[in-house]
Amino acid sequence: MKESPYWNPRHETMPRDQIDALQVRKLKNLVAWTEARVPWQAKRLKAAGVTAESIKSLKDLRRVPMMTRDEWMQAQLEDPPFGPLLAAPEEVAIRYHLTSGTTGRIPLQVLDSMKDWEWIAEMWCYGFWGFGVRPADVVFFAFSYGTFVGFWGAHYASEKIGCLVLPGGNMTTEARVKQILNMKATVVCSTPTYALRMAQEAKTMGVDLAASPVKRLILSGEPAGSIPATKRLIEAEWGAKAADTAGMTEVGTIMIFECEKQPGGTHIIEDHYIEEVVNPETGEPVGYGELGERLITSFGRGFIPVLRYRTRDLVVRVPASGCTCGRTFDLYEGGIRGRVDDMKLVRGTNVYPRAVESIVREYKEIDEFRIHLYTADGRQDEIEVLVEIPGGEAADSDRILEALAKSLSEAHEGLRFGVKRAENGSLPRFELKAKRLQDDRTVIGTPGERRVKA
Repeated sequence: MKESPYWNPRHETMPRDQIDALQVRKLKNLVAWTEARVPWQAKRLKAAGVTAESIKSLKDLRRVPMMTRDEWMQAQLEDPPFGPLLAAPEEVAIRYHLTSGTTGRIPLQVLDSMKDWEWIAEMWCYGFWGFGVRPADVVFFAFSYGTFVGFWGAHYASEKIGCLVLPGGNMTTEARVKQILNMKATVVCSTPTYALRMAQEAKTMGVDLAASPVKRLILSGEPAGSIPATKRLIEAEWGAKAADTAGMTEVGTIMIFECEKQPGGTHIIEDHYIEEVVNPETGEPVGYGELGERLITSFGRGFIPVLRYRTRDLVVRVPASGCTCGRTFDLYEGGIRGRVDDMKLVRGTNVYPRAVESIVREYKEIDEFRIHLYTADGRQDEIEVLVEIPGGEAADSDRILEALAKSLSEAHEGLRFGVKRAENGSLPRFELKAKRLQDDRTVIGTPGERRVKA
């Protein structure tokens, strides 16, 4: 690979034993910083018998107590607005952001210093450069620039690389498509859902996006970026390569990215994070190839130290050898598979929204969909999938609905799905994280284990 400020083989191709040693050294420094600066965290570490001096190997990380979003949220409720988690005075902060608010009672509020923000941009450089973005590129951000951290760091990373940056701001979808074409954008950043939304709008406008200068789409915000059927559809509509990335407001920035080789998974930035995969019930580590929950320890955010944060993301870790790019950073096969709390129990069968989407997206005639859970006759859980099929003849639509219902049932142990056609344009469209599951059940569980929905 070409040498550059954003391709550092001293780190990205570092042998495994050297990565481990680097992580141990950074972990000791992080624990020492936390002990000295954040009494709330220091108390937790002390109760667990953890000190910087006690860290001898990565195995010692398991003695550090896990931190949950609920604990973070409660700390901010008791000591608003930021809680007792800051390691620096508020007045030295230069950035304020909120989580997207998709989970929990309130969004988490975070601050970053200048040094934190420089690091955040650098992490996005790992992902952008790794997927082939170069200084000559023109990068369009289909993103509303609010307090949600979203693509903010990616914007500054593009500037750092030397690209021309086009912020989409509060443009309409039509205006964004026109801007992409008029400015000859070569890279587009959006959620997977919104990439498809722009493609739909382009068709309405009579625009062939596959003939545009766009060569790369960088996707984030939803697991759909690594769902093969969704990704194939996006790439076909745009005539471009698509890469998945994932970040979190809580840890500051992107942690995983897909490289140019598109190995079917995302590299972990292991010189800046320790990512563990554990059984979500027991907290015990799981091995390569096993599904588990990711825990993140972040080395770059000094304003709010993050140790063993429970993401609730489900992943399958595999060795770096699964990719031919030369990086020694391990991969998450299939990216983020879903969330621990996404799973729904319907008449004794586990249903994951990602699994439903992976089947729905096999039918290219479907523009948008929604999963609806409800209680029939006050006693039985039901699941239906509403789909929009624009421009289809009635007979073709009936065929698609029947085939989709069969595919969904076969993939879910025979569970019966009601599949219905929705009026075109009636289902919500999303720019950021899509919320396609509507749970209106009054009781949930199996017939023998009924309980009132919380």
